[in-house]
This record gives sequence, structure tokens and C-alpha cells, in this order.
Amino acid sequence: MSKPVVAIVGRPNVGKSTLFNLLAGEMISIVKDTPGVTRDRIYAEVNWLDRDFTLIDTGGIEPDSSDIILSQMREQAQIAIDTADVILFIADVRQGLVDSDAKVADMLRRSQKPVLLVVNKVDNFSKFMPDVYEFYNLGIGDPLPISAASRLGIGDMLDAVIAHFPANETEEEDDDRPRVAIVGKPNVGKSSIVNKLLGEERVIVSDIAGTTRDAIDTTIKHDGKEYVFIDTAGLRRKSKIKEELERYSIIRTVTAVERADVVLVVIDAVEGITEQDAKIAGIAHERGKGVIIVVNKWDAIEKNNKTVKEYEHEVRRVLSFMSYAEIMFVSASTGQRLIKLYDMIDIVIANQNMRIATGVLNEIMAEAVAMQQPPSDKGKRLKLYYITQVAVKPPTFVIFVNDKELMHFSYTRYLENKIREAFGFKGTSLKFFIRERKEK
Repeated sequence: MSKPVVAIVGRPNVGKSTLFNLLAGEMISIVKDTPGVTRDRIYAEVNWLDRDFTLIDTGGIEPDSSDIILSQMREQAQIAIDTADVILFIADVRQGLVDSDAKVADMLRRSQKPVLLVVNKVDNFSKFMPDVYEFYNLGIGDPLPISAASRLGIGDMLDAVIAHFPANETEEEDDDRPRVAIVGKPNVGKSSIVNKLLGEERVIVSDIAGTTRDAIDTTIKHDGKEYVFIDTAGLRRKSKIKEELERYSIIRTVTAVERADVVLVVIDAVEGITEQDAKIAGIAHERGKGVIIVVNKWDAIEKNNKTVKEYEHEVRRVLSFMSYAEIMFVSASTGQRLIKLYDMIDIVIANQNMRIATGVLNEIMAEAVAMQQPPSDKGKRLKLYYITQVAVKPPTFVIFVNDKELMHFSYTRYLENKIREAFGFKGTSLKFFIRERKEK
């Protein structure tokens, strides 16, 4: 079941980023920066009282005039309306209630999404509570006083957030149809790929808007098997400001990837792979999804006998953090190789769900250790006791050692490569956790 999405909205300088950073840093263990992935994080995975959710910061707008302020605040509020299950509307008790707050509140009130009014910078409850009451005039419920800087009221706010989450259900888990997210920059051909697959298959089971996300779920039947394609193409974003376009694209990508088993990262062959492609691919990588890099518009490229190898080398260079990803060269306009996507999706899903017996894993590890001795430091050598697989989607392994400080990243990567040599695991990342076990 996909995680709920919580979006933070509000005027500039009301403390949105402070709150986001507090939750990202204190309430969760956020994934470390991956090469090629943006460091300007606008999303984070949060856990509160055993409920997981994705937090999105829609802030960071620095408009030049009052007219632009209102138009772009409306755009940001619309992002939250389209994307979120719960909206945190942040106001500033020290600035007081202003007209811009009322305009955004009016939009959010009509959204029919749960909206929590959070009044920030309440560093002293007895002093500022009379000013908090002013925000009842917005007409969107009881204001929740907090201080992100002083970490006051955060627990009560998060309690209110998760109260709006649906009860844990298993309906989606019982749906074993492959779910495939098609992500990428605007105009790389995401919708064209889906439309071409629909035209060739001539069978569509359903085409409905996602109930909680503004992405289109299209079910296509191929060789008697149904696949659900999540297309994030219809962005409805007309701003000329590149940064906000990228922010919007990333938000949509996060929510689509969260629901998928396999992610097709579509790249424009003519434009070539870009930093923004790497950011989008990094979202799927961090969430441990199966990944296929789909180079579209391949028919528009002049080729010789070295073109494929040279292009693949450049893609691997930019996406060096996900060398496991499969690469396919297709054309949505001609249909070239599109039908082969189904076979690749099936392979990647099988690899995502592969389990390896503990005995076999330990044989691989013993052979690897014999070939390359574990590292040592100050006379103490790393000892590897045993390895076992604890999860799938993605395949996750725990290695028990005598001292995890000695388990250098490079040796973990060496063991990963040995496991991949034996079992492939194409299209899926592998996760490793190191645990200490005292010698008897």
C-alpha cells in the first residue's frame, strides 16, 4: 500500500523549511545524498507512531512583486491540492493574519482535502496564544500552535496529521498486477509510450484518475496479463520559471514512484541525459524500486556501429549510482522495441522478488572472503560471520560481523558484486545492513 503524502504550504518566511528540516532530521532517518541526486531535498520519508508518510515541501518561492506572489502561491497551493492526502498550511504568529493567508486558505478550504492550520513561531504559548486565536478567522478549523525552531507542539501536530490517514488496508496489497510508473522530464514522450502501447494492444481495461494522486492509471492487457501504467505526464504546469517546473515534476515523480513496482525513467535521446534526469532516477533508486532506463526518440538519432555503446556509456556515467538499471532504446512514434518493455518489466519484477537461501549466500560470502581478505584497522581484522536475506522489493540482506566500523563501504560493494555475479539481480538495487555479533 502506498504511503500517504503530506504537503507543507504557506507564504515565504513563515518557517516551512525549518519545519521540514526538523521533521526530516529528527523524526526520521533520511537516505544519505546519492551522487547525481539533488541535495535540495523537497521530500522526505517520515515515521510517527508507526505510521509512515512522505513529506513534501512546496515552499522556496522568492517572487519579485505582489502580483507574482499571489499567482505563484496559488500554483504552490494547487500542487498540494493535487498531490497530498493531508495539507499542512503554515502561518506566522509574529506576522499575524494577512490577506495572502486568506486567499490561500480559501483555495484549500474548497479542495475537500484535510487541511491542518499550523501557526508557527509560537515560542511562548502563554504570550502568543491570544494572537493564535486570530487565525480562527480563516475558517479552516482549529489552529495548531507550534514552534519549529524551539521544537514545541510538534508531537500534537503529527498526531493530528496521522489522524487523517486511512486505516491500514490490504486491498492494494492483494492486487498483484505489475504497477509501472512512467517518469521523466516534461516532453520526453511518457504519454506517447502509453498511447502507443494502448494502440498496439487494442485492449484497455480501465483508464481512471488516481483517487488520491493526479496521475492517470491505465491498465493494459498483454498476452493475457494485466499491467497498470502510472503516467505522470499531465502536469498542467505553465510557469516559465524553470526551478518551479522542476520542483513540480519531482513532486509528481515522488508520489508516482511510491505506488510502483517498476519505474520507467524516460530520457529524450535527442537531448541526451541531463542532471534533471539523474534527480528523477535517484528518486526511484532511493525507494528501492525496479528501474528501467528508457531512451525514447531513438529513431531520431543518426547512428553508426558505435552509437549504442557510446550512448549507454554516457548514461552509465551520469547514473553511476544505479549501475544495475536496465537500458532500452525505443521509439514511441514508430513503436520500435516498445513491445519488449513487457518482458523487461517481468524480468525486473522477478529480480525484485528473488529470494536466495541462507546457505547459498554464505557459500558466496565464504568464497568472496577467501579471494579478498576483509579489511583491518590497528591490528583488528574484520570477521564476517554470516549473511541472510531478510526482505524483497528490494532484496535486502543483513551481514553479521565482529565490528561494523571495520566494514568499509567498498567491501560491502565487493560482496554485492559477487552476489550479482551469481544471481544477476538486473534492474533492482540491493540493500545491505551490517550488524555486530559478539564472539563467544
